[in-house]
Amino acid sequence: MGGKGEIIQIHIGQAGVQIANACWELYCLEHGILSNGRLMSKPCDDSFLTFFEFSGHEPCVQPRLVMIDTEPTVIDEIRTGAYRNLFHPDTLITGKDDSGSNFARGYNLMASELLDRAMNAIRRVADRCRSLRGFLVFRAIGGGTGSGLGTRIMEKLVEDFGKKMTVIEFLVYPSPSISPVIVEPYNALLATHFSMDCADVSFIVDNEALYDICANTLNVPAPTYTNLNRIIGQVVAAFTATQRFSGQSVSFQELQTNLVPYPRIHYPLINYAPLVPVTHSQFVNMSTAQLTGQCFHMSNQMVRCNPAHGKYMACVLLYRGDVAPNEINSALENIKRAKSFKFVDWSPTGFKIGVSQMPPVYVPNGDLAPTSRACVAISNNTNIRIAWCRLVNKFDKLYQRRAFVYHYVGEGLEEGNFNEASENICQLVHDYLEVDASAPVSNRGSDRED
Repeated sequence: MGGKGEIIQIHIGQAGVQIANACWELYCLEHGILSNGRLMSKPCDDSFLTFFEFSGHEPCVQPRLVMIDTEPTVIDEIRTGAYRNLFHPDTLITGKDDSGSNFARGYNLMASELLDRAMNAIRRVADRCRSLRGFLVFRAIGGGTGSGLGTRIMEKLVEDFGKKMTVIEFLVYPSPSISPVIVEPYNALLATHFSMDCADVSFIVDNEALYDICANTLNVPAPTYTNLNRIIGQVVAAFTATQRFSGQSVSFQELQTNLVPYPRIHYPLINYAPLVPVTHSQFVNMSTAQLTGQCFHMSNQMVRCNPAHGKYMACVLLYRGDVAPNEINSALENIKRAKSFKFVDWSPTGFKIGVSQMPPVYVPNGDLAPTSRACVAISNNTNIRIAWCRLVNKFDKLYQRRAFVYHYVGEGLEEGNFNEASENICQLVHDYLEVDASAPVSNRGSDRED
């Protein structure tokens, strides 16, 4: 059995399920698994067991995952698509009704219909793990399903599996200017408020930042969700590479310990490099220093905010491919010398490194040029508060007029929850400002000696 233990992925709502397509397409390519679940050849190691399990009749495997949506359309596409024989039918959970882009409807009505079925499916997958390490949850918080039902599932995960199990989530966050749903700020703030204590680390991904990457960096002028999600898939694959393949590993627990100085401040920035369009394949061979430098460019960031206007509390760099430790060290020295790179004064070193020898794998005919090495930089920076400020401002504009509030109250939410959510996220912004201004004295109660 794999020495590294297992991770279960949970994909909730339309965005979560569409991201599943991109992630599992890539995992299959990385581990040599065909679309019907057959292993292409006898595996040379058991790295695939982190995300896959044998399905009873070898050499077939199935993903350790559960997908949940309140209406069947998106999951039905998977039930009939190219990967229909990969996913076990019991792990695909659908309702009959839409959540109406309403957090309260997802949280109350849809949860009464789907929560037990979803949790039973998750428990069944968990029972077949020997050494479960944690959950990766994917959901959008602007609609009704990912925000409402997703929050109920997060609460139940903590209740059923306890805080010993690490829960990491990728949140598709409402974009600053592309907003298909007028009540997105309500859904996103309510979801964040109710589920803040349920996640150990939450990565915010904003579609607008992904659109910019596609249009400006990858020369994809009119990206579809598939284009956007394949970038997310590549980020997630790189983020989990040290969890699966041999090399200098960073466990989920280590990640959390290094990144999250206080429980509420668990929304790190995530950057990926290299982002090179497939048309420029011949220029891809980057040095470790170039790769590392690119990982701190705003154009490689999955959410819109400028880290140079904030301070770093911690940074985890996860490399994959042929990267030598001495090259990493000199690359980091360059970064530290940059004037724009400011650490809080109580965390002067702040870099944690993971390296997986397995080079990145790429989807055939995709937008990204294949490369022999890649890096994900995960950094806890105080300027992420800007993303929350934007959302609170939009929320307050709607709420001052009490616009659409009756839709939520009609689905069982109390009006007081709106004020609580706004206050909680304002407090989160304040928490980041406090860290920004903090001198070593304010951290006297901490056990950090490094």
